[in-house]
Amino acid sequence: MKALLLWPVMPNSFWSYQETLNLAGLRSTNPPLGLITIAAMLPTEWEIRFVDRNVRFETEDDWAWCDLVVISAMIIQKQDFRELIQKGVALGKKVAVGGPYPTSVPEFALEAGAHYLILDEGECTIPMFLKALARGETRGIFRSPEKPDVTQTPIARYDLLDLNAYLAITVQFSRGCPFQCEFCDIINLYGRKPRTKTPEQMLQEFQVLYDLGWRRYVFVVDDNFIGNKRNAKVFLRALIPWMEAHHYPFILLTEASLNLAEDDELIELMVKAGFTIVFMGIETPDTDSLVGIHKLQNTRQDLIESCHKITRAGLQIMSGFIMGFDNERPGAGKRIQAFIEETGIPQCQFSLLQALQNTAMWNRLQKEGRLVDGLGTIHQGAIMNFVPTRPVEELTEEYIDAFWHIYEPMPYMKRTFRHFQMMNGWRGKTKRPITMTELRLFAAICWRQGLLRSTRFRFWWQLGAIALTKPRLVYDYLIALGAGEHFFHYRYQVREQLQAQLATIKQAKQRELVSAT
Repeated sequence: MKALLLWPVMPNSFWSYQETLNLAGLRSTNPPLGLITIAAMLPTEWEIRFVDRNVRFETEDDWAWCDLVVISAMIIQKQDFRELIQKGVALGKKVAVGGPYPTSVPEFALEAGAHYLILDEGECTIPMFLKALARGETRGIFRSPEKPDVTQTPIARYDLLDLNAYLAITVQFSRGCPFQCEFCDIINLYGRKPRTKTPEQMLQEFQVLYDLGWRRYVFVVDDNFIGNKRNAKVFLRALIPWMEAHHYPFILLTEASLNLAEDDELIELMVKAGFTIVFMGIETPDTDSLVGIHKLQNTRQDLIESCHKITRAGLQIMSGFIMGFDNERPGAGKRIQAFIEETGIPQCQFSLLQALQNTAMWNRLQKEGRLVDGLGTIHQGAIMNFVPTRPVEELTEEYIDAFWHIYEPMPYMKRTFRHFQMMNGWRGKTKRPITMTELRLFAAICWRQGLLRSTRFRFWWQLGAIALTKPRLVYDYLIALGAGEHFFHYRYQVREQLQAQLATIKQAKQRELVSAT
């Protein structure tokens, strides 16, 4: 069997970092871990070609060569996902699909013409698919309610990747999250009981990346790295000596819940293991909204003090914020903006709320008759896909204003500086080289922020202060400023897209008003 594995185009969004990647000479933020893990589960006698369409496009020869096309996708990739399915079918190829999006919305892939839907977690459903192929079945939907033992998951086929194309490489320690936030689809996809790999597995994966020559960011893409705190600590205690012995070759980042602030030992272990960035879903500083979405773990301690504690320990925080929760009071955008300024968090994934299919929120809104147009493509430039409790025009305009000001260059630079000035903690000694990628990015930052813009005096003053007071953080600080270049440009796209959608809504309401009169 000749299988062509395709990862669809990722449209510009918060996570694409497109402008930053362009400056650094990179092609994509990170590769599709799920798809290259599936590659490791396929029969060894199969011939495999892998194409990340964010790095390069497949050729017509690739299409002619293959017998089977395997495509994985997330919701934001839905347009290219559909087109790839349709092209495969038109060329007479068998098309198999999987991943988070078709698992949540299988009818989309079926309507596009996919022959095989390999849904849920591949450790359970890939064997079903292979048995069906062996029986000569030409179609099938393969599902499993069982949550697999991830200690049996093979090491992903990192050898298939063009490592020079990526900002970060991904690994995974655990799946699942113990919490039940109403708007989140993680518990539907991976369950509430976190399943973890063994420390030995993880060290083998790290060793594979090390042997391949990787020396930049490693993103531990867990749903919640501390969902099982006990096992996380066991892994970290094994990782620390490995990182020390290899002179800290990777910069680690992950996702975790804010209750990390309640565990001093866990914070210390993460820092000593080489974690430098943690993404946290803060969502909103409004306690009533947090209670309404069942995010009670964010109500147990003061949010700002929790953030400060994590930052002072040496972890840079990235955060998620959302507007549009039910019964949200006016001024939510300003309150989120003030929270971001107070904590100094540089990168904030700030969005209007979207109802994801089959989540508790989706089911509730469906019963209430509030879903507008089914499931849209989720990104910062999309108006919510349900009727909010506040006027959608007021809410969207408030969001546009807040997003615009959060990512103005001067405020971004100032709070990034405050955030890094707050950071203490320990940093392991590294022999990781500074490559042309970093040098290219740092030169572009100095040119744009230090010479072209009105930020020039602030830029050089802050850089000098960081170099004098926090010299071990200069690299991380410049990377954070480099990330800002993406947001400085992306805010224009967000404003333009949302204003266009608002204009359409207002025109429709005006027509309704005219018709009624």
